[in-house]
This record gives sequence, structure tokens and C-alpha cells, in this order.
Amino acid sequence: MRNLLFIVLAFLFFSCETEAQQQQITSKPKPSMNTKYLALGDSYTIGEAVDSDKNFPNQLVAELRSRGGSIDDPKIIAVTGWTTDELKTAIENDNPTKDYGFVTLLIGVNNQYRGYEFSQYEKEFTELLNMAIEFASGDPEKVIVVSIPDYGVTPFAENSDSDKIARELDQYNSYAKGQALSKGVTFVDITGISRLAEFDPELTASDKLHPSGKMYKLWVDAISPAAFIKIN
Repeated sequence: MRNLLFIVLAFLFFSCETEAQQQQITSKPKPSMNTKYLALGDSYTIGEAVDSDKNFPNQLVAELRSRGGSIDDPKIIAVTGWTTDELKTAIENDNPTKDYGFVTLLIGVNNQYRGYEFSQYEKEFTELLNMAIEFASGDPEKVIVVSIPDYGVTPFAENSDSDKIARELDQYNSYAKGQALSKGVTFVDITGISRLAEFDPELTASDKLHPSGKMYKLWVDAISPAAFIKIN
């Protein structure tokens, strides 16, 4: 009788253990509910001369999370010095997925700085904007175009024609804004904010050219209201 009881108990224990193992094996992790974020650009996106947590994409993510937003760390495709054609080539080589819930695009300052034909920017910015929309699951409402800041007010450009730089960058930004709005994409103008660096040296990084973390925080203050709506 005692042996029979032992056999029954052993069978029940083995059955429960097997069932638990099966549940463990067959259960699948829940997919992340966080918004995927893709940031496309150049030095102003990667955050040249500041720590990575101080660039605008990472500060933006931190701000959105502080407001209760669920968003992944940004995937950044950006390198200092990139022009529109270089960014386009890098994107094609990287081949990002087309399931991002949020995308930012900031590009063009190096086209202006190198003296490229404006027509090249017109063509390639439009192509990049279309790509950004594709990466945002084809939804233009999930994309933000950020204007090009004005480096003409920085110490780096003190011996340059700052008025000419401002005029040309305004032309670039006007085109980008028109393209964005025509496609239903949000355009955030941070160029005026960037010009505050003329009066506050703390808004420029140690290289005397790029924005400081403090400046990027001002950009985030301008971008985050629209971004929060897009990720919710």
C-alpha cells in the first residue's frame, strides 16, 4: 500500500513539473509596447562635442519619459560633417526597418557650409523626407523635421559673413518647412533659439561651434510637445 502511494505521488509530481516546463517553453515574451525612435541627421543629431546623453535625441527621450511616454532609446544615424547625399547613402547601407513610431530629420548645414548647389539640397532633402516617412510606417504624422541652426553666431564663424550664413540657412529652412508641411509632417523651428548663442556663451560647446547640452535642452523644450503627441 505504501509503495502504491509513493508511485501515485511521484506520478503527480512528475506531471505537474512537466506541465510547468511546457508552459515555460511555449510561453513567448510580450512584444515591447514602447515607441521605436529613429533620429536622422549630422553633427547636430549625434551631438558633436557633448556627451551622448546630452545630444537632443537622448535628451528628448528623457523628457518624454519624464512625462510618462513609453519610448525606446533612439537609433541614431548621424555623423559629423554629413551632407544630404552622405546621409542618404548611410541610410541605404543601414537599411532601417519601416516600423518606427517616431522619426526626426535634421540635415543640410554641411551642404550650405561646403557651398553645394541649393538644387542638390532640394532634391536630396525631399528624398530623405520621403524615406523618413517610410521608416515611420508610412505615417507622416509620426515624423518631425527640425530646422537647421545658425552657426554664424558662434565664435567659430566670427571671421565669416554671418549675415550671408543666416540668409542661406533661412533659404534652406524655408524649403524644408514647405516640403514638410506639404506632406503633413511637423516642422519645428529651432533656428531662432540657436541664435541666442550670440548672447550666451554657455549655449555653445567647447569646440566653439556646436551646441552645448544646455542649448540642446532648449531645442528639446521646443520639440517635445509635438513629439509627446506623436508617441501617444
